[in-house]
Amino acid sequence: MSNLIFNSIKNRYQYLLTLGILVWAFSCHAQEHNLVTIAKNGWAKNSVNAVIFRKNSLFTHQGYQYAAYYDENQTVVLAKRKINETSWEIKPSQYKGDATDAHKSISIIVDGSGFIHIAWGQHNNPLNYAKSVAPGSLALGNKINMIAEKEGKVSYPEFYKLKDGNLLFFYRDGGSGNGNLMINRYSLKTKTWIRVQDNLIDGQGARNAYWQTTIDKKGTLHISWVWRESPDIASNHDLCYAKSTDGGKTWQTSDDKKYELPINAGNAEYLVKIPQKSELINQTSMYADGQGGIFIATYWRDTDAVIPQFHIVYKNVNGWKTLSANFRKTPFSLSGGGTKKIPISRPQIISWKKNGKQAVALIFRDQERDNKVSLAINKSIEQNTWEVIDLNNQPVGDWEPSFDTALWDTKSLLNLFVQKVTQVDGEGKADTAPTPVQVLQWKP
Repeated sequence: MSNLIFNSIKNRYQYLLTLGILVWAFSCHAQEHNLVTIAKNGWAKNSVNAVIFRKNSLFTHQGYQYAAYYDENQTVVLAKRKINETSWEIKPSQYKGDATDAHKSISIIVDGSGFIHIAWGQHNNPLNYAKSVAPGSLALGNKINMIAEKEGKVSYPEFYKLKDGNLLFFYRDGGSGNGNLMINRYSLKTKTWIRVQDNLIDGQGARNAYWQTTIDKKGTLHISWVWRESPDIASNHDLCYAKSTDGGKTWQTSDDKKYELPINAGNAEYLVKIPQKSELINQTSMYADGQGGIFIATYWRDTDAVIPQFHIVYKNVNGWKTLSANFRKTPFSLSGGGTKKIPISRPQIISWKKNGKQAVALIFRDQERDNKVSLAINKSIEQNTWEVIDLNNQPVGDWEPSFDTALWDTKSLLNLFVQKVTQVDGEGKADTAPTPVQVLQWKP
């Protein structure tokens, strides 16, 4: 009798063990299945292909997804595929960028007529801008000006698409600690750019704003930023906000008070006062749903804490609130200039509603989690409860997240640009072989 019981337990144990292995194997297979390779020769000697301020690294238009990256020769490469297919059409362009400076990333967008617009290689230098020769084509035309004024010291080029298919182009004119925010608008009808804001956020010769923008489903522009007083990253401070309902012509505070432009340190709306030397990172990330929900993510160290944490500053019917994620365990300090090697990435934020609750998720990379692509999910923003998971099996080095905003806005499907890269502190160049350029897909 005892042998029968023993054999029964043994058989059940073997069954459960086998089942567990199958579940684990299926999970790993599912993760790999959702990782699609664009090419295997991405520049990886620094993080230029994988910085967070790429708007956009990926962009979907009329069923096709477009991508851009530097290859191992620093050539600007464009690629496209039909959504949900795994094969990509790849076309190296006639242009090269100084990929050795991690600021000089590539940003793309597709306008309402199907033309690709691209800017690359920007860090306090003249504008590099071109368009595709035809709708849907990966072939680029000659390099051209937009306005030809205040285009000599361009940094952080970012494209945004309006509801009518026209475009906005944001960039910094000037240097770190002394720069101003510019906005241009592209017309599908005239195929030309005009200046919308010559100096939306003014550093007054003493500071500059590090911003991020999002456009909600109603077409309202939302912008948040931190101030920096000098090239030293430790001089980042405070978190500010503005919005525009007319495509960037006029701007208001969150309670609809009209800004007297330009916005500066004296008249800005401050959401959170954060002192210098708080390990506050430059650049925020944003998401707005068009129903009054506005979500801003970044990281800093609270004055009574030693560990920098991810924070979400968000607005609902009850006004602005600040939520500290509080799941990190490791301290670090930010100071100095150039592109820094930091143990965590800047986060991206997305949000959605389920069962009447507002869910949010942070996408990030952290040495604590072996530098994998990680996702922290809070199923109800009113509760500070987080589930942290990894979306891939392999470390991605000094990668930061950027994603296909158009696909998220239309399909609630997260497509992340992923590449393993190495960043040497202070704008150095690593002796690293090329690595695969990939797209990682996740759906809540």
